[in-house]
Amino acid sequence: MKQSLTYYIILLVIRLKGLKKDFSKDPIDFKKIRKGDVRFPKDKFFRRNKIRTFKILDSLITEIGLNHNSDKLLIFIHGGAFISGPAQHHWDSVKKIAKQTKYKIWMCDYPKSPENKISEISKNIDSIYDVALEQFQPNKISFIGDSVGGTLIASLTQRLIIKGVKLPEKIILITPVMDANMSNPDIEKIDDIDPMLSKIGVLSAKRMCVENDDLKNVMISPLFGNFNKFPRTILFLAENDIFYPDQKLAVKKIVDAKINLELIEGKNMPHIWPFLPVMKEAKTSLNEIIRIINN
Repeated sequence: MKQSLTYYIILLVIRLKGLKKDFSKDPIDFKKIRKGDVRFPKDKFFRRNKIRTFKILDSLITEIGLNHNSDKLLIFIHGGAFISGPAQHHWDSVKKIAKQTKYKIWMCDYPKSPENKISEISKNIDSIYDVALEQFQPNKISFIGDSVGGTLIASLTQRLIIKGVKLPEKIILITPVMDANMSNPDIEKIDDIDPMLSKIGVLSAKRMCVENDDLKNVMISPLFGNFNKFPRTILFLAENDIFYPDQKLAVKKIVDAKINLELIEGKNMPHIWPFLPVMKEAKTSLNEIIRIINN
């Protein structure tokens, strides 16, 4: 499949920004990466359509929506290697989703590592869903998350099933990190072609987040958990993403569990490609996400 001109432009921008270089350091310079964080965008759309902000434990929730009375909620768990975010591309995606759906959207700015470990971050994600259930019916709640946002959603779902808590209607996982251990030998091959990430920096970020150096803890590596009884799951994969080999292993487990799975694979695509700016392929994928949300 031939890629668009904008695809190559974005790859060039990624390289010029030095993201691969930043993710090739151990220890990873989380303070430098955090310089791209956007607590709240300056765009007038958000000033006009911010319904409220509130705290749940140590997470700042920004509620966005065109319909203040909507009974539908999309919980947005952003990525950022557990050390950063949300970034501008997350807010840009929220803006488009808000414009084209009838959902309220909770942008969840949860605690980050290394100041917070995975158990504390997961506690925050659990509490966010608990509060959501107080205000919305579970079949009116959906989740979306990219990268480690997808990790947090998958591991939350596993905990909800164990506890017997009612599940959200659907979860949308954008190139999630399924195994923080990253021991899959196929990762080494993709590391050479991934334009954005490198195993060295990713592992450094995961070790900042994990406790007792347990990278197979299901809170940070849902691949080692159970996928039985998952709700409708939409999974976006990217071929040129170092997390792709482990995502394929997760797909096998989800298929074996006979879950309602919709799988979208991005040929030659980089990590989190549906949320990247400008790129034609990203726009097409985000439109597909909006279709899924509306259905």
